[in-house]
Amino acid sequence: MSGEPDLIKLYSKKILALAADLPNYAKLEHVSARAKKRSPLCGSSVSVELELSEGRIAGFTQDVKACALGQAAACITAKAIIGCSAAQVRVACAELQAMLTADGPIPAEPFHDLEVLHPAIQFKNRHASILLSLEATTEALELAQNAEHTG
Repeated sequence: MSGEPDLIKLYSKKILALAADLPNYAKLEHVSARAKKRSPLCGSSVSVELELSEGRIAGFTQDVKACALGQAAACITAKAIIGCSAAQVRVACAELQAMLTADGPIPAEPFHDLEVLHPAIQFKNRHASILLSLEATTEALELAQNAEHTG
């Protein structure tokens, strides 16, 4: 199988360590919004709850049911997300997608550690799982902003 060595390289020690390092979350007292994203291709899913304060993420939890790549991306997201604005999260999500699909640049601070997932470019069937955490967070932020405007 010609792609097997590349697949083995993809699951580097760093990615596996990140996947194993997903934080345990405390329940949020004041959930501003929640969202769940699922990859129809592989069945991975990420559910996110967040708390906003002055337009920035003040609290964050996620329930991750994904492969090691999705778990690694979720771990990096969790470590970078507190204090971010909706605009920063949208940009990070777009940059990660561009990195994976168009060989775009590495996502900017504070999401630069997503660079570890750069080798996944050639594995299109893994992209959806890698994007889940940021996509769910983006959706939750949009729901929170819509609730602010209508409530």
